[in-house]
Amino acid sequence: MSEDDRESAVRRVREAYADGHIAHEEMDERLDRVLAATTHGELTAALDSLPAEDPGTTATIAAAGGRIKRRGAWRVPRVLKVESAFGRVRLDLSRAVIDHPVDIELNLGTGNASITVPRDAIVEVEGLTTGWKDLRYRPRQPTRPGAPRIRFSGALGYGRLKIRHAWR
Repeated sequence: MSEDDRESAVRRVREAYADGHIAHEEMDERLDRVLAATTHGELTAALDSLPAEDPGTTATIAAAGGRIKRRGAWRVPRVLKVESAFGRVRLDLSRAVIDHPVDIELNLGTGNASITVPRDAIVEVEGLTTGWKDLRYRPRQPTRPGAPRIRFSGALGYGRLKIRHAWR
């Protein structure tokens, strides 16, 4: 059982309490069970009868040619697919609203991509393959518990992918 599974379970229990589905005493009991769980079965039992978790959304940003650009304050879905045959991609997540782990699936043909993540984000790039040029990314230590988690996957053909943490 991963730490992400445990964090997700804690979030579900707290959301159920905040939405009025369970009483305070029941929330305390369920949180104790979640934090003591060592297997997925124990975790599932602690979450039994809670409302189903919102599966989130999947959004696709696509362009055959030209530029893809997203910046400012925007809500990032759980799964974001970015598809571009030719052109440049610029995503700025530094001021985006990220309230859950995010999966960004890149399918890029030709052109460079630049992605700015929040300063304290935890970034995973293991599921990403690059063709012609290498990925440029320097990991950073998270500065606070509960930092946003962003997982990249997919493929990049001819071009460079640069992922950097925001300064602020």
